Amino acid sequence: MDSEVKDIDIAILGHFAKDIIEVDGIASEFLGGSVYYGGLAGSHMGLRIAVITRLNQQDFPLLEIFKKNGIICHAQASNETSGLKNIYSSKNVEFRTYEPLGFAGLFDRDDIPYIKVKYFVIGSITAGEVDIPLLEYLSSLYPNNLCLDIQGFIRKHQDEKVTYKSLSEDEKGQILSKVNCLKLDQSELAILSSLSKMEEAANEISQYGPKEILITHQNGISVYVKNVLLSFPWRNQSSFGRTGRGDTAFISYLGSRLTKNPQEALKFSAALTSLKLETPGPFNLPLSFVKSLIRERY
Repeated sequence: MDSEVKDIDIAILGHFAKDIIEVDGIASEFLGGSVYYGGLAGSHMGLRIAVITRLNQQDFPLLEIFKKNGIICHAQASNETSGLKNIYSSKNVEFRTYEPLGFAGLFDRDDIPYIKVKYFVIGSITAGEVDIPLLEYLSSLYPNNLCLDIQGFIRKHQDEKVTYKSLSEDEKGQILSKVNCLKLDQSELAILSSLSKMEEAANEISQYGPKEILITHQNGISVYVKNVLLSFPWRNQSSFGRTGRGDTAFISYLGSRLTKNPQEALKFSAALTSLKLETPGPFNLPLSFVKSLIRERY
């Protein structure tokens, strides 16, 4: 990465992935990861995006997609390229199971250049990409604008499977206290809190430190901020593009928060992500489509 790069809107740290998406037994190969789905969504919003990633050297040509979209990419070589097999049933695409395909390993401090950035996002696919010492280091660099997708600490490789594991009270304190904006989905919310009502669960989690908590769920997207839960529904006509929903929602929300209040940013994210949900792959439509959907359905 160019050491002179400054004034990036959003930097995203996470593995670049080669995934398989299987629906009703029919499998297809796709690229993935927050750096991919979130990075490209952000670039199509006109944001200045940088991504920091790890993957096998042989797969570096795949990173050309970032250059084509004006995204600055800093990549480190690893023994493997990460990937997950996402297994869905068309009867319920909200829930899925996973099989691991590869893992590119733990990021090191030396992998991460300092970037002057408005939001620094830890967008790990699974646990083991970023550990607590590295999280603490990043918090020291970005004490007021560090953002985290919680799946990077609770979605774990175990016995050739990918499963969710809760955090101890000490881990919650160590992790969530470092984060300004936390992203999770309804399943992850249930893992972190025993409270069944979304607002009460989000309030409980906020006590550990996050000022904004973004929650994607079956009916739409919500954010808990200043003791208030705001929500907007999805308006998608199909869910063929379910994979990457959270990454798209997170970056489109943060990108909107650069200029909008939480409610308006959430509405924009809901509309943009609804459009992404209709087509596999990253969001790549003109923003006029998002504005039209907001006018017509929100």
